[in-house]
Amino acid sequence: IVEAAGVTKGALYHYFGSKDDLLHEVYARVLRVQQERLDAFAGADEPIEKRLRGAAADVVVTTIENLDDAMIFFRSMHHLSPEKNKQVRAERRRYHERFRALVEEGQESGVFSKATPADLVVDYHFGSVHHLSTWYRPDGPMTPQQVADHLADLLLRALRP
Repeated sequence: IVEAAGVTKGALYHYFGSKDDLLHEVYARVLRVQQERLDAFAGADEPIEKRLRGAAADVVVTTIENLDDAMIFFRSMHHLSPEKNKQVRAERRRYHERFRALVEEGQESGVFSKATPADLVVDYHFGSVHHLSTWYRPDGPMTPQQVADHLADLLLRALRP
């Protein structure tokens, strides 16, 4: 990390008190961007299907754009202290709850099917997102937006009444 950042260990620890803090910031930086963008989609004056599709595609694109950070975090998250782990889980839960609220809004309004519980729908989508680092390659056949469009379309097809 210090080599990639072009700083000394001392300089790095000037900004981060511990490896734990650094690992948390790697994750939190991406999640902050994703949360802001999700809030914008959720609060937009658009039909629920368009808002959910936008949010579902956006989390894929922003994850791919930050794939190195995502890979570092998901491969190293077991190293987090219990306190930081709890904090990360709370931040992720807040994001997932906001996303789930979009699914529930569509289900309650009759736009989406209630056949599959909203929690399972959210877990399904984010399972795909969290595994992008295991198979997506920037030099592969699909752009981030193409992957995002496919996954968002799969999600919406699964929710059709």
